[in-house]
Formats: sequence, C-alpha cells, structure tokens
Amino acid sequence: MTETTGQPSPDRAADMPEEGLQELDRRLRAGEQEALAEAFTACRARLHRVVDFRLDDRLRARVDADDVLQEAFLAASQRLGHYAGSSYTSPFLWLRAILSQTLVDLYRRHISAQKRSPDHEVRIDAQPDPRATSTSLAIQLVGGSTSPIEAVARDDMMGMMETVMAEMDPLDQEVLALRHFEELTNWEVAEALGIQQKAASIRYVRAIRRLRVVLAQMTAYFASPR
Repeated sequence: MTETTGQPSPDRAADMPEEGLQELDRRLRAGEQEALAEAFTACRARLHRVVDFRLDDRLRARVDADDVLQEAFLAASQRLGHYAGSSYTSPFLWLRAILSQTLVDLYRRHISAQKRSPDHEVRIDAQPDPRATSTSLAIQLVGGSTSPIEAVARDDMMGMMETVMAEMDPLDQEVLALRHFEELTNWEVAEALGIQQKAASIRYVRAIRRLRVVLAQMTAYFASPR
C-alpha cells in the first residue's frame, strides 16, 4: 500500500460538532493546511462511505479505500486555495467533490487508459454516470450470498434490480444513492446536485416508493414455487 505521510490518521477520526465545522470552514477559506488535515479527519468516515459505494469493482483489486482517500487528501491540499472562492457551504461537500474527481481520475488512469478513450474528461462538479450509479445501487440492495444456490438467486435478483434501477430517472437514482448509501442529509443532497431542497425531498420519496414496490414484487417472485 502507499505511504500515508502527511495524511491525517484514521485513528483520529471523530464526529465534529457543527460549530467546529463552521470554524474549520473559516480556516479553510483562509488557506490553513492544518485546518484541511483536521477537516479531512473529521469527515473521513463519511468520505470512506463514498468510496465504498462508488469505487468501480475493477479497481478494487488495484487500490483500496485508504489509497483513494490519500489521493483525495493530496488533491485537496493542492486545491486548497480554490476553496475560498467556491460556493460550497461545508468542508465535507467540498472534500466529497474532490473525492469524486479522484475516483474519476483513478478510473481513467487504470481502466479508460487501456481503452484509449477520450470520453472520460469529467469536471469536478459533473454528474456521475447513471449506469455506474444504477449498478452500485443494485449491488448494495441485493447484497451478498453464502451458497451456490443463493449465488444463482442473487444473480437473478441483480439482473432484475439493475433493469429496474436503469429505468428509474437518473437524478432519482442519484438522490437515492446519496441519501440511502452515502448518508447525506437532504440539504447536502440538494447542494451536491444543484437542486432545491424541496425537489430533493420529492425525488427521494418517489424513489423510495418505487423501490418498495419493486422489492415487494421480487420477494413475491422468489418466494413462489418454480
């Protein structure tokens, strides 16, 4: 694994009160590198969840979550001067954006480079690939298996779930992913996606209702004798 010199230790990660994050925000906008280390540590557990959900399966054999977080920290350190003029309202949302770009860069470096494709230039505020989100959602919702029979059933469920997720509005998919798996608050989802909080709430409720119907149908399907 890569060295972690200069990166905050995960052993120091802890939840930080809102007042503390506001002070960190002020110091980050002043360009304090020490504040960046503190903010990264405070947000580390949440950023780790992002990596767990978003990291492409083809990359997991090459890099782990700590490697990704280290690259994101170094990228944030290099871009710290840009934070003062940004519209982000919290250190976490800015760090999450840096992390999202880091994941894109890793994908391009390890996967897209092999294809020599020019399509993967993505801005830091670009929306995720809907296909990647739908697949990640399906994997998380279906879960693992413990036997060959369960594995076959899981593959069937995965195919059904991926089809359903792909049919869902891409923005609804993303709201569901951010709220349910990355555990963002509604206002964080709204800011991350550039939509109103009310719209984020409506989309989340709509996605959850759709998901409940689908899960009920799948449960009935796999419970019936075949």
